[in-house]
Amino acid sequence: MTAGRKLRAYVALTKPRVIELLLVTTLPTMIFAQGGLPDLWLVVFTMIGGALAAGSAGAFNCYIDRDMDKLMKRTKNRPLVTGEVTPREAMVFAWVLGIISIALLWFGANPLTGLLGVGAILLYVVLYTLILKRRTTQNIVWGGAAGCMPALIAWAAVTNSVEWPAVILFMIIFLWTPPHYWPLSMKYGEDYRNASVPMLGAVAGAKLVSVQVVLYAYATVACSLLLVPVGGAGWVYTVAAVLSGVWFLAETHRLHNRAQHENLTDKTAMKVFHGSISYLTVLFLALAIDPFVGGPLL
Repeated sequence: MTAGRKLRAYVALTKPRVIELLLVTTLPTMIFAQGGLPDLWLVVFTMIGGALAAGSAGAFNCYIDRDMDKLMKRTKNRPLVTGEVTPREAMVFAWVLGIISIALLWFGANPLTGLLGVGAILLYVVLYTLILKRRTTQNIVWGGAAGCMPALIAWAAVTNSVEWPAVILFMIIFLWTPPHYWPLSMKYGEDYRNASVPMLGAVAGAKLVSVQVVLYAYATVACSLLLVPVGGAGWVYTVAAVLSGVWFLAETHRLHNRAQHENLTDKTAMKVFHGSISYLTVLFLALAIDPFVGGPLL
């Protein structure tokens, strides 16, 4: 095996697409917490530390789930399934990434940020992967808390504290995770059933799942608007939250209507999946711009 192929296999273990999404929420949160541009080195240490923490969690996940990954079409090409990386190599890699990430967050930012990084890894590896994923249809709801931790990590890096705006940002991502992930699990339902993973989108009917998607979407949008009275968000964020929220709700209602009339397609489900990413990106982009345009709306 060439060095380039081996390197690509190690990168694949970190689940780079997940890391990209997590970093989308980190920098804007830091800017909003600072009320402007934070110290450049603080941003660098926090972003790299956060990315490595997510990569470590992803590698641990690939190691633990390698038995089910080989049963699913969506994951059958992961490095531990193809043999490009051995289980021992993956475990060592995961530990090294984790240790480096916590060191960067601890010494590059502050100890609170480092501890939150430890918490993020444990939530994903222990709570989600080891405890919830194979046991409950609510696995992604509570296990998804790991994906919310970048908001707390970013806020703590800037302020050395966890304040109410950070909690609201955490809850936005927490509530957003089910309507983001369940449409994907609807498309890959057969995969999850083959691997005996009780993902709600795979084991429950489309009618029930679509109702849950809509309800969580409403909760997400409502929570996003709390940042105006509680977090001091301005008009840029407010306008973006309202307009993108209305669009996101419209997409989930379209999914629901198709499910109720039993003509739901994979294309519709994936449109909500991809649309949810666009919604969160717009929301956090507006969060980053907001401190530079006007003051708090309320």
